[in-house]
Amino acid sequence: MIIEGEKVNMLTREIQERALRLSDLEKICLIEMLMDDLERPNPQIDELWIEESEKRYKAYKQGKVKGIPLEVIQERYSK
Repeated sequence: MIIEGEKVNMLTREIQERALRLSDLEKICLIEMLMDDLERPNPQIDELWIEESEKRYKAYKQGKVKGIPLEVIQERYSK
């Protein structure tokens, strides 16, 4: 499957096309390499999540949002 859309630049499309021509073993190695890269901690993403969680906690403490008891969530999604 080739990713399409305006956000995908020509280099990305070229990489996709070349990757599809790899052998199965080469594809597996490429996938493992990319997954390893994605699993590394990213300080920028971590900082964004910290900011978001603090914002949500502040909104909760100010009564702007309400929590949902775990039992309600479990009941809702166990059906």
